[in-house]
Amino acid sequence: MKTDILALAAHPDDTELCCSGTIAKLVQQGKKVVVVDLTRGEMGTRGTPEQRLDEAEKAAGILGLAFRDNLGMPDTKLKNNREYQIPIIRKIRHYRPHVCLINAPSDRHPDHGDAATLQSDAIFYSGLGKIETKGADGKLQSPHRPAHILHYMQNQPFEPDFVFDITDTIEIKEKAIRAFTSQFDVQDPGDEPQTFVSDPEFFKFLRARAREYGHLAGFTYGEPFKYVRKPVPISSFDLFDQTSPTR
Repeated sequence: MKTDILALAAHPDDTELCCSGTIAKLVQQGKKVVVVDLTRGEMGTRGTPEQRLDEAEKAAGILGLAFRDNLGMPDTKLKNNREYQIPIIRKIRHYRPHVCLINAPSDRHPDHGDAATLQSDAIFYSGLGKIETKGADGKLQSPHRPAHILHYMQNQPFEPDFVFDITDTIEIKEKAIRAFTSQFDVQDPGDEPQTFVSDPEFFKFLRARAREYGHLAGFTYGEPFKYVRKPVPISSFDLFDQTSPTR
């Protein structure tokens, strides 16, 4: 199965929070986008694993994802070893993406940096033929290594290599985030504690960050990314013909 973009995430809602404006726009442009969540987010303060999975499917529909998978790895216990690399390698070889989006290289939540290292190594190893994996049909999978890997920004800022214009899709992004009703925009927290992200005021922070990075790139709203294994390879200047930023 040939996929344009595969987004990997430590938890359901990582991609919604960090790069769903980009994903929505890519889908509008006709790209096939798949999200694979590593864990069910079962250690989160609010909600249940079952709720998180249901919310993730609703968000997938809002964004127009081609597919969404969950590997069921243990939340808060991600390790960069062969046991955890293999399920990711299987998904990479199954979806065969040209571009991979992965967690931030380091962040407030330790799972994010741990996941990024695990994901990056699995992406490399997925291109090694001597690491054998079998697909759901029981047949050996062919090696595949994506051409490009990008970190999306999470809570902790980094110096981005580029900013994607999400001016036309920020409303879709916020709708997809709100699909996670156990986590965000919680008007009445009930028996579960209120958190930084469940407070409705959190959306002001999200909108402000999108505005800040959009401003830096010459857009109204933007999402920042860091390119893995620089320099960024280009073979034409078409990239620059596609944007006319206001600076």
